[in-house]
Amino acid sequence: MLAFESGLPRFPRPANEPVREFEPGSAGRSALKRAIADLESAQRENFSIVDGNQVREFESAEADIAPHNHKKQISISHKVGRGEVQRAIDIASRARFDWSRTAWSERAAIFLKAADLLATKYRDPLNAATMLNQSKTAHQAEIDAAAELIDFWRFNVAFASQLYGDQPLAEPAAGTWNRTDYRPLEGFIYAVTPFNFTSIAGNLPTAPALMGNTVLWKPATTARLSASIIMAILQEAGLPDGVINMVFSDPVETAQLALSDSRLAGVHFTGSTTVFNSLVETVGRNIGSYRNYPRLVGETGGKNFVIVHKSADLRSVVTATVRGGFEYQGQKCSAPSRVFLPRSLSKDFYELTAAEMKNISVGDVSDFRNFMGAVIDERAFLKHQKALDRAHDDPTVKIISGGRTKGEHGYFVDPTLLAVSDMSSEHMRDEYFGPIVASFVYDDDQYEALIQKINDTSSYGLTGAVFARDRIAIMQALNGLRDSAGNFYINDKPTGAIVGQQPFGGARASGTNDKAGSIWNLIRWTSPRTIKESFRAQHDFHYAFMQER
Repeated sequence: MLAFESGLPRFPRPANEPVREFEPGSAGRSALKRAIADLESAQRENFSIVDGNQVREFESAEADIAPHNHKKQISISHKVGRGEVQRAIDIASRARFDWSRTAWSERAAIFLKAADLLATKYRDPLNAATMLNQSKTAHQAEIDAAAELIDFWRFNVAFASQLYGDQPLAEPAAGTWNRTDYRPLEGFIYAVTPFNFTSIAGNLPTAPALMGNTVLWKPATTARLSASIIMAILQEAGLPDGVINMVFSDPVETAQLALSDSRLAGVHFTGSTTVFNSLVETVGRNIGSYRNYPRLVGETGGKNFVIVHKSADLRSVVTATVRGGFEYQGQKCSAPSRVFLPRSLSKDFYELTAAEMKNISVGDVSDFRNFMGAVIDERAFLKHQKALDRAHDDPTVKIISGGRTKGEHGYFVDPTLLAVSDMSSEHMRDEYFGPIVASFVYDDDQYEALIQKINDTSSYGLTGAVFARDRIAIMQALNGLRDSAGNFYINDKPTGAIVGQQPFGGARASGTNDKAGSIWNLIRWTSPRTIKESFRAQHDFHYAFMQER
């Protein structure tokens, strides 16, 4: 059904969702622990959702295991094959007509309702799923699965309202009226979401849907439980059948089907640089077969830096390194994995940071005393293990703290700080996506030269930070590293971007910098149509200049 109404709606003014602290004895802590226990005992089954219905015909059933406890099966997910993926694409393509013509206020109401459901009924279940499925601590789950996703859904409505209100000039004296029709893209959107942020998994399919697009959503295999709960929230909020179709399927096969379909209108992606490059390459090969040029929006990897000036508050640098580098096991695309230290501060930095790292507790995230959980799966675990083995054998690397892995019961990697004497080392260059931070010591008088070298040698451009009390040093870093980070922080860790406050995204090998959490991302999911209406009939083709007198 198409909905029509009179009047220009004024939507609730968004504000960032408060974050609960889960202090001992609090109601929030008790409620979250009950939700964890409920999920552990439920053994939930997760199904693909196509055209609003669970897909009961599937190829295989796969156990979802908690990364921090190999013996803990938290749910079972049912994997579909090519036929169901193709059906999901066809359903999304058919659903576009009605959804694209549904009143904007009705679309907005669905996502505002979803935000309210998440803030209340589903807050603890989604947090618990994120903790168990993705090994996040209570705090990391709360700022992600609850607060940030609520913010995405509420702020996106405000951003869309702002965008729709941007209209061209009219000339009353000329008898014309100009306006812009913000159409959704023609076709379906392919949304590919990562394991590390439940909020991103919720935002990537819903941001295009808010703008009137329909979506094929492929969640990460290691985050299927939380994805299923997100889909349940959207359905309860009133999302029409077929608007977002979620498939648990083979990623390579799904990409092949989606990117070879002439109706592909766009790709909304967060994940590795390598995978996004392959998607872009495939779209390029198929470019002549599409009805329109697909929009490609991707946020990918990072080798994020912290540059420390000799005037810095050293304690702040230590805290930023520990929190930024090791929270959620370093599995944030924004996590700093390179720290550049002036020689005059390096000895104290290593001593203070090593002392702090001894207090980091690693283990089951259901135990709220733990600061870190496990890395996401065996593949990630083995990657980090091999990187640490190479560090142990590298004469240019000194392990200041950590450097061990423990895989018997969970995929645990110690928080690790390396001192690297070769700036071109793999540890200063390659993204590990884990709790491994490399540091490099420079001579104090080489600060400006170091800035230039960081800018010239980094293939990534996602996040970075400078720590300094000296304002000239801050300005030198801001100017010299202007192209090196899409999100830049002064005297703060380069993680924790907040919707509406620090729109997130970077360039170079870090993505297309379309800034999730801002109007800039929503612009990518519209295709403006300019309309000019004339109120005065023209009956003569002659112009005044053509007259002789």
